[in-house]
Amino acid sequence: MYKLGVDLGGTKIEAILLDENLNTIQRKRVPTPQNDYSQILNTINSLSADLLENVKDYSIGICTPGAISKKTGLIKNSNTQCLIEKPLKEDLEKKLGQKISMENDANCFAIAESTLGVAKGFDVVFGVIMGTGVGGGIVINGKIHQGRTNIAGEWGHHTLHQNGNNCYCGKQGCVETYISGPALEKRWKELTGKSQNMPEI
Repeated sequence: MYKLGVDLGGTKIEAILLDENLNTIQRKRVPTPQNDYSQILNTINSLSADLLENVKDYSIGICTPGAISKKTGLIKNSNTQCLIEKPLKEDLEKKLGQKISMENDANCFAIAESTLGVAKGFDVVFGVIMGTGVGGGIVINGKIHQGRTNIAGEWGHHTLHQNGNNCYCGKQGCVETYISGPALEKRWKELTGKSQNMPEI
């Protein structure tokens, strides 16, 4: 069975098609539509269709910023704010026409590294995400540690400076407002007067 993986990020959506032996068949990346939930659904559907052309037997896994609430099935704690309180998994299953697996992006990163990557063989793994948002995933004995509310490992909204930078979550001084990609680009411009993206910095 082929495997389609989709990484829904704050700035890009990337899809990869793997064969039965996890060899890469095709990979494609496009910008994430900003503040437009329906366009995000359409983009994922379009990417999937492109990569799955002529493929009949496959499964789909999607990683997303934020977490799925155990109580409601809706997305929460996402830096891609148009996803918040949306039934993303349900809507994508309708759009794609089949069941999918969905998990927080940091958890996906951590379990992938502990299973196939540099952290293979370790009992406890903490994977750190520092991109459009800041997050983390914990794997213990080969299993994702979700925590009581599905956000174990998430450290981007711990307070770094009380009364600090305003955050979209409603708090002030969150870690994410200081060390995420957009936050560092903003700080760089304040210090140098130059508007540059992270690779250039």
